[in-house]
Amino acid sequence: QVQVVESGGGLVQPGGSLRLSCVASGSIFSIYTMGWYRQAPGKQRDLVARITSLGTLNYADSVKGRFTISRDDAKKMAYLQMNSLKPDDTAVYFCKASVSTNWGTVGDYWGQGTQVTVSS
Repeated sequence: QVQVVESGGGLVQPGGSLRLSCVASGSIFSIYTMGWYRQAPGKQRDLVARITSLGTLNYADSVKGRFTISRDDAKKMAYLQMNSLKPDDTAVYFCKASVSTNWGTVGDYWGQGTQVTVSS
């Protein structure tokens, strides 16, 4: 079994910052890609940022220059530093880990999400 848990969401004023954390645990042999996605009410879940095991980064155009993704493989964690937050950033943020397990399987595992609300 693999578990993914996010933390760090909350209420912040426009222009403020938040740092989200994601930890993966369980029968993990290796983590390939870790990514952050978000879903606003009534909208689809979209990619925000992802980082591969080689350090390749991808960002949604809407967050480039404001958000930074990073990972700590020793801790099996990923982070999303969000600066200059806007009301449009309000959403539930999900972490996804693409892993190979100790049983030889490969799959994507999602967390339950953490709410980010940007409002004055």
